Amino acid sequence: MEEEVSAPVIRTLLERFSRDRIIKRRLPRQFGSREIYVSPDSALQYWKRDLSSVAPALFDFANKLVRPGDVVWDIGANVGLFAFCAAACTGKAGKVLAVEPDPWLGALLRRSAEIPADASPVTVLSVATAEHSGIVEFNIASRGRSSNFVSGAGAHEHGGSRSSFPVVAVTFDWLAEQFGQPSIIKIDVEGMELSVLRGAAKVLESRPILILEVLYKHRAEVGRMLIDLGYRLAGTDLQFLPPILDSLPLEMVALPTDSRVTVLAGGI
Repeated sequence: MEEEVSAPVIRTLLERFSRDRIIKRRLPRQFGSREIYVSPDSALQYWKRDLSSVAPALFDFANKLVRPGDVVWDIGANVGLFAFCAAACTGKAGKVLAVEPDPWLGALLRRSAEIPADASPVTVLSVATAEHSGIVEFNIASRGRSSNFVSGAGAHEHGGSRSSFPVVAVTFDWLAEQFGQPSIIKIDVEGMELSVLRGAAKVLESRPILILEVLYKHRAEVGRMLIDLGYRLAGTDLQFLPPILDSLPLEMVALPTDSRVTVLAGGI
Protein backbone atom coordinates (compact mmCIF):
# COMPACT_ATOMS: atom_id res chain seq x y z
CA MET A 1 0.00 0.00 0.00
CA GLU A 2 2.86 2.33 0.81
CA GLU A 3 4.37 1.84 -2.67
CA GLU A 4 1.03 2.60 -4.33
CA VAL A 5 0.85 5.91 -2.50
CA SER A 6 4.48 6.94 -2.95
CA ALA A 7 4.78 6.31 -6.70
CA PRO A 8 2.48 9.20 -7.74
CA VAL A 9 4.20 11.45 -5.22
CA ILE A 10 7.62 10.63 -6.64
CA ARG A 11 6.36 11.24 -10.16
CA THR A 12 4.89 14.61 -9.16
CA LEU A 13 8.19 15.65 -7.55
CA LEU A 14 10.13 14.53 -10.64
CA GLU A 15 7.77 16.47 -12.92
CA ARG A 16 8.31 19.61 -10.85
CA PHE A 17 12.08 19.07 -10.78
CA SER A 18 12.02 18.71 -14.60
CA ARG A 19 10.36 22.05 -15.27
CA ASP A 20 12.34 24.23 -17.67
CA ARG A 21 15.25 21.76 -17.69
CA ILE A 22 17.10 21.54 -21.00
CA ILE A 23 19.42 18.70 -22.01
CA LYS A 24 21.09 17.54 -25.21
CA ARG A 25 20.40 14.16 -26.75
CA ARG A 26 21.26 12.41 -30.02
CA LEU A 27 18.76 11.05 -32.50
CA PRO A 28 19.11 7.36 -33.45
CA ARG A 29 21.95 6.47 -35.81
CA GLN A 30 19.73 6.07 -38.88
CA PHE A 31 18.99 9.80 -38.65
CA GLY A 32 22.64 10.79 -38.53
CA SER A 33 22.96 10.80 -34.72
CA ARG A 34 22.04 14.46 -34.86
CA GLU A 35 22.13 16.38 -31.60
CA ILE A 36 18.96 18.16 -30.51
CA TYR A 37 17.82 19.91 -27.36
CA VAL A 38 15.05 18.22 -25.38
CA SER A 39 13.38 18.75 -22.02
CA PRO A 40 11.98 16.33 -19.45
CA ASP A 41 9.48 19.13 -18.81
CA SER A 42 7.90 17.85 -22.01
CA ALA A 43 8.10 14.15 -21.13
CA LEU A 44 10.02 12.43 -18.33
CA GLN A 45 11.35 9.91 -20.86
CA TYR A 46 13.77 12.55 -22.09
CA TRP A 47 15.91 11.90 -19.03
CA LYS A 48 16.96 8.72 -20.88
CA ARG A 49 20.17 9.03 -22.83
CA ASP A 50 18.93 6.67 -25.56
CA LEU A 51 16.06 8.28 -27.47
CA SER A 52 15.31 5.18 -29.55
CA SER A 53 12.78 3.93 -27.00
CA VAL A 54 11.09 7.31 -26.44
CA ALA A 55 8.97 7.47 -29.62
CA PRO A 56 9.66 4.39 -31.78
CA ALA A 57 6.53 4.91 -33.90
CA LEU A 58 7.63 8.44 -34.91
CA PHE A 59 11.07 7.16 -35.86
CA ASP A 60 9.47 4.39 -37.90
CA PHE A 61 7.18 6.84 -39.70
CA ALA A 62 10.09 9.09 -40.62
CA ASN A 63 12.15 6.14 -41.83
CA LYS A 64 9.37 4.55 -43.91
CA LEU A 65 7.32 7.50 -45.14
CA VAL A 66 9.68 10.44 -45.71
CA ARG A 67 11.62 10.47 -48.96
CA PRO A 68 14.30 12.80 -50.39
CA GLY A 69 12.84 16.10 -51.51
CA ASP A 70 9.63 15.86 -49.46
CA VAL A 71 8.00 18.88 -47.86
CA VAL A 72 7.19 17.83 -44.29
CA TRP A 73 5.10 19.61 -41.68
CA ASP A 74 5.32 18.69 -38.00
CA ILE A 75 2.22 20.25 -36.43
CA GLY A 76 2.50 20.20 -32.66
CA ALA A 77 6.23 19.62 -32.97
CA ASN A 78 7.05 19.66 -29.25
CA VAL A 79 10.85 19.16 -29.05
CA GLY A 80 10.99 18.15 -32.72
CA LEU A 81 11.71 14.42 -32.73
CA PHE A 82 9.73 13.89 -35.93
CA ALA A 83 10.80 17.18 -37.51
CA PHE A 84 14.52 16.55 -37.16
CA CYS A 85 14.27 12.88 -38.16
CA ALA A 86 12.28 13.95 -41.23
CA ALA A 87 14.96 16.54 -42.01
CA ALA A 88 17.54 13.75 -42.15
CA CYS A 89 15.31 11.67 -44.45
CA THR A 90 14.18 14.40 -46.83
CA GLY A 91 17.72 15.75 -47.19
CA LYS A 92 18.85 19.16 -48.36
CA ALA A 93 16.48 19.03 -51.34
CA GLY A 94 13.47 18.89 -49.00
CA LYS A 95 11.84 21.25 -46.52
CA VAL A 96 10.66 20.78 -42.95
CA LEU A 97 8.30 23.10 -41.06
CA ALA A 98 7.96 22.63 -37.29
CA VAL A 99 4.86 24.35 -35.87
CA GLU A 100 4.76 24.68 -32.09
CA PRO A 101 2.60 27.24 -30.23
CA ASP A 102 4.50 26.96 -26.93
CA PRO A 103 7.07 29.80 -27.20
CA TRP A 104 9.41 28.04 -24.76
CA LEU A 105 9.44 24.86 -26.85
CA GLY A 106 9.66 27.02 -29.97
CA ALA A 107 12.89 28.54 -28.66
CA LEU A 108 14.19 25.04 -27.94
CA LEU A 109 13.38 23.97 -31.51
CA ARG A 110 15.25 26.97 -32.90
CA ARG A 111 18.33 26.10 -30.84
CA SER A 112 18.23 22.57 -32.22
CA ALA A 113 17.72 23.87 -35.78
CA GLU A 114 20.89 25.95 -35.46
CA ILE A 115 23.06 22.89 -34.76
CA PRO A 116 24.89 22.03 -38.02
CA ALA A 117 23.66 18.80 -39.62
CA ASP A 118 23.73 17.07 -42.99
CA ALA A 119 19.99 17.46 -43.42
CA SER A 120 17.23 19.76 -44.58
CA PRO A 121 16.96 23.01 -42.62
CA VAL A 122 14.05 23.09 -40.18
CA THR A 123 11.88 26.22 -40.12
CA VAL A 124 10.20 26.86 -36.77
CA LEU A 125 6.92 28.73 -36.46
CA SER A 126 5.43 29.49 -33.02
CA VAL A 127 1.71 29.54 -33.77
CA ALA A 128 -1.31 27.36 -33.11
CA THR A 129 -3.38 25.84 -35.92
CA ALA A 130 -7.16 25.88 -36.15
CA GLU A 131 -10.16 26.00 -38.48
CA HIS A 132 -9.99 29.79 -38.66
CA SER A 133 -7.14 32.26 -38.22
CA GLY A 134 -7.36 34.36 -35.07
CA ILE A 135 -6.40 34.33 -31.41
CA VAL A 136 -6.80 31.32 -29.10
CA GLU A 137 -6.02 30.80 -25.43
CA PHE A 138 -3.09 28.41 -25.05
CA ASN A 139 -2.38 26.50 -21.84
CA ILE A 140 0.85 25.07 -20.47
CA ALA A 141 -0.18 21.77 -18.94
CA SER A 142 0.63 21.20 -15.29
CA ARG A 143 1.96 17.68 -15.79
CA GLY A 144 4.19 18.33 -18.78
CA ARG A 145 4.45 20.37 -21.96
CA SER A 146 3.64 17.41 -24.24
CA SER A 147 0.03 17.84 -23.04
CA ASN A 148 -0.23 21.60 -23.68
CA PHE A 149 -3.66 22.49 -25.04
CA VAL A 150 -5.91 25.15 -26.49
CA SER A 151 -8.76 26.09 -24.15
CA GLY A 152 -11.89 24.12 -24.96
CA ALA A 153 -10.05 21.41 -26.87
CA GLY A 154 -7.62 19.72 -24.51
CA ALA A 155 -7.59 16.06 -23.55
CA HIS A 156 -7.98 15.14 -19.89
CA GLU A 157 -4.41 13.98 -19.23
CA HIS A 158 -2.91 17.44 -18.83
CA GLY A 159 -3.85 17.67 -15.13
CA GLY A 160 -4.83 21.30 -15.40
CA SER A 161 -2.92 24.36 -16.49
CA ARG A 162 0.05 26.09 -14.85
CA SER A 163 -0.34 29.16 -17.09
CA SER A 164 -2.32 30.37 -20.07
CA PHE A 165 -1.91 33.16 -22.61
CA PRO A 166 -3.17 34.22 -26.06
CA VAL A 167 -1.42 32.94 -29.18
CA VAL A 168 -2.00 33.47 -32.88
CA ALA A 169 -3.77 30.62 -34.68
CA VAL A 170 -3.53 30.03 -38.44
CA THR A 171 -5.08 27.54 -40.83
CA PHE A 172 -3.31 24.83 -42.79
CA ASP A 173 -4.38 26.58 -46.01
CA TRP A 174 -2.66 29.77 -44.83
CA LEU A 175 0.49 27.78 -44.02
CA ALA A 176 0.49 26.31 -47.52
CA GLU A 177 0.32 29.80 -49.03
CA GLN A 178 3.44 30.78 -47.09
CA PHE A 179 5.48 27.55 -47.14
CA GLY A 180 4.15 25.49 -50.05
CA GLN A 181 2.00 22.37 -50.20
CA PRO A 182 3.24 19.57 -47.92
CA SER A 183 3.91 15.96 -48.88
CA ILE A 184 3.55 14.65 -45.32
CA ILE A 185 1.92 16.16 -42.22
CA LYS A 186 2.24 14.88 -38.67
CA ILE A 187 -0.61 16.22 -36.53
CA ASP A 188 -0.51 16.03 -32.73
CA VAL A 189 -2.58 18.94 -31.45
CA GLU A 190 -4.24 17.67 -28.26
CA GLY A 191 -7.88 17.71 -29.32
CA MET A 192 -7.69 20.33 -32.11
CA GLU A 193 -7.45 17.73 -34.91
CA LEU A 194 -10.98 18.23 -36.23
CA SER A 195 -10.54 21.99 -36.21
CA VAL A 196 -7.24 21.93 -38.11
CA LEU A 197 -8.56 19.50 -40.72
CA ARG A 198 -11.58 21.74 -41.30
CA GLY A 199 -9.17 24.59 -42.05
CA ALA A 200 -7.24 22.50 -44.57
CA ALA A 201 -9.56 22.22 -47.61
CA LYS A 202 -6.94 23.29 -50.18
CA VAL A 203 -4.13 21.36 -48.50
CA LEU A 204 -6.14 18.14 -48.44
CA GLU A 205 -6.97 18.50 -52.16
CA SER A 206 -3.33 17.57 -52.84
CA ARG A 207 -3.67 14.45 -50.63
CA PRO A 208 -0.59 14.64 -48.40
CA ILE A 209 0.15 11.64 -46.19
CA LEU A 210 -1.24 12.32 -42.70
CA ILE A 211 0.07 10.96 -39.41
CA LEU A 212 -2.52 11.72 -36.73
CA GLU A 213 -3.18 11.41 -33.05
CA VAL A 214 -6.86 11.95 -32.25
CA LEU A 215 -9.09 12.07 -29.21
CA TYR A 216 -11.39 9.11 -28.62
CA LYS A 217 -14.47 11.28 -29.15
CA HIS A 218 -13.14 12.53 -32.51
CA ARG A 219 -11.92 9.32 -34.11
CA ALA A 220 -15.12 8.38 -35.97
CA GLU A 221 -15.66 11.88 -37.37
CA VAL A 222 -12.01 12.25 -38.38
CA GLY A 223 -12.10 8.80 -39.98
CA ARG A 224 -15.25 9.57 -41.98
CA MET A 225 -13.85 12.91 -43.13
CA LEU A 226 -10.63 11.32 -44.41
CA ILE A 227 -12.35 8.37 -46.09
CA ASP A 228 -14.68 10.79 -47.87
CA LEU A 229 -11.61 12.71 -49.08
CA GLY A 230 -10.15 9.60 -50.70
CA TYR A 231 -7.86 8.29 -47.97
CA ARG A 232 -7.38 4.79 -46.63
CA LEU A 233 -6.59 4.51 -42.95
CA ALA A 234 -3.77 2.44 -41.53
CA GLY A 235 -2.51 1.71 -38.05
CA THR A 236 0.92 2.61 -36.73
CA ASP A 237 2.19 -0.63 -38.30
CA LEU A 238 1.06 0.73 -41.72
CA GLN A 239 -1.42 -2.12 -42.12
CA PHE A 240 -4.76 -1.01 -43.52
CA LEU A 241 -7.64 -0.85 -41.07
CA PRO A 242 -11.19 -2.07 -41.67
CA PRO A 243 -13.52 0.92 -42.21
CA ILE A 244 -15.27 0.49 -38.86
CA LEU A 245 -15.23 4.05 -37.60
CA ASP A 246 -16.06 3.33 -33.96
CA SER A 247 -13.08 0.98 -33.63
CA LEU A 248 -10.41 3.19 -35.17
CA PRO A 249 -7.25 3.58 -33.08
CA LEU A 250 -6.26 6.91 -31.56
CA GLU A 251 -3.06 6.95 -33.62
CA MET A 252 -3.40 6.36 -37.34
CA VAL A 253 -1.92 7.10 -40.74
CA ALA A 254 -4.06 8.34 -43.64
CA LEU A 255 -2.77 7.28 -47.05
CA PRO A 256 -4.22 8.50 -50.35
CA THR A 257 -5.68 5.65 -52.36
CA ASP A 258 -3.03 6.32 -55.03
CA SER A 259 -0.26 6.80 -52.47
CA ARG A 260 3.32 5.87 -53.28
CA VAL A 261 3.44 3.99 -49.96
CA THR A 262 0.29 1.95 -50.44
CA VAL A 263 2.60 -0.97 -51.25
CA LEU A 264 3.80 -0.88 -47.63
CA ALA A 265 0.34 -1.46 -46.24
CA GLY A 266 -1.27 -4.86 -46.19
CA GLY A 267 -4.75 -5.35 -47.56
CA ILE A 268 -7.76 -6.26 -45.48
